[in-house]
Amino acid sequence: MGRAGRDAGRIGAVRGYWPLYLILLVYLVVGSLYAIHTPQWQAPDEPAHYNYVRQLAEGVWPVIEAGDYDESYRSRAVSSRFAADLPIEPLTYEDWQPPLYYILLTPVYWLTAGALLPLRLTSLIFGVGVITAAYAIGQRLWPDRHWLIVIAAAFVAFLPQHIAILSSVNNDSLAELIIATVLWLLISATLAVRAGVHVAPVCWLAIGIALGLGFLTKATVYIMAPIMALTVLVLFWRRWGILWRSLALMFVPAGFVGAIWWTRNLFVYDGFDPLAMMAHGAVVVGQPRTVEWLATYGTAGTLGRFAVTTFRSFWGQFGWMGVLMDPRVYQVLLLFSVVVVAGILLRLTVTRKNGQIRFEDQHRYLPYLILLATFILNALLYLGYNLTFVQHQGRYLFASLIPIALAVASGIDAWIGIIARRLPVTASVVPLLFALAMVGLDLLALFRFIVPQLALP
Repeated sequence: MGRAGRDAGRIGAVRGYWPLYLILLVYLVVGSLYAIHTPQWQAPDEPAHYNYVRQLAEGVWPVIEAGDYDESYRSRAVSSRFAADLPIEPLTYEDWQPPLYYILLTPVYWLTAGALLPLRLTSLIFGVGVITAAYAIGQRLWPDRHWLIVIAAAFVAFLPQHIAILSSVNNDSLAELIIATVLWLLISATLAVRAGVHVAPVCWLAIGIALGLGFLTKATVYIMAPIMALTVLVLFWRRWGILWRSLALMFVPAGFVGAIWWTRNLFVYDGFDPLAMMAHGAVVVGQPRTVEWLATYGTAGTLGRFAVTTFRSFWGQFGWMGVLMDPRVYQVLLLFSVVVVAGILLRLTVTRKNGQIRFEDQHRYLPYLILLATFILNALLYLGYNLTFVQHQGRYLFASLIPIALAVASGIDAWIGIIARRLPVTASVVPLLFALAMVGLDLLALFRFIVPQLALP
């Protein structure tokens, strides 16, 4: 291919990706507005995450210990909107977390003398990778459904609660990026095997290294380990040589990297506590427990509060869960959610009725099963956490936000397919309107609810 051909190819690639570039540009603008205008420390656990970075910057390796969590002090600080006489230094209950996110932020802390805004913006940049991965996975699954991919990427980029978390100091941003990377590599490898293309060993090695970095970032990334193993088992069943080699390429480096952290914890904490979870559980005395809520509200009352708060905080319940949007906003979002779920069911019904689902062709559906398994394991992890602690925070489902976003796009597309029979322009207009509506919701949440309600008196 001559130079002209190569240049034309590059120009075509840029044009093909212009919706992603536009989404990322708007995401960075809106996310920066959140980072700038959200009052300091008014994001879930932000002071404790910040203090982890501060300790590393000062040459201290954090260890969670008695006194790191004081529910009374934390509640007073939050309710006073972090008044000057209640400093954040005592809030160090995230000291049990793996260190990678905080290590990456430490140079930013040094260069900016510990300023909060640059640290928030660094987290926001990690979100660029999450959105890009969502777009790339959509392209792998639906190469001819351009606007469907735009809906999925826009949902990831502009979900209000998500952009609020990504624009704060919180290790969720890096954990999501690693999960997104693993999903993209797994699905790409699966589609290559299905097409009869040889998957280079370096691909499985890259997946393993990503998982190992996840072990050093946050426990939520662990859900990808069984998904990786099951994917390889399905792809290479009875091809034992390739199967064992692929498993080794993934889990040997992942285990080696993870062992650095696990071994350290075995020396630091009493008992067999490689993840420091027992140390964490022993320290967070006073945090509301589910058994207490069951005694107070009963099973039905607890489940009702769990469902309502999870839904609201998935879309947007800001600050330290104290800033709600107008009830009418949640009603519209509930109606939208019902329409999306109905669209997904409609899509499945039509596909099954047309005989397009043949479960014996497991490779064809494996990418979707990978996404579904990611959501199921994330949901089970969320439910399991809430069996002990009252943590009705929908943001904990963001580890599987890409599968959720792709499902949302599929549900909307089902209705687009019906309407477009009479109005063909719908296929182009609806995704654009959806993205604009999500951005509008972001700005409404920030300037109508977050800023006014969290401003210091």
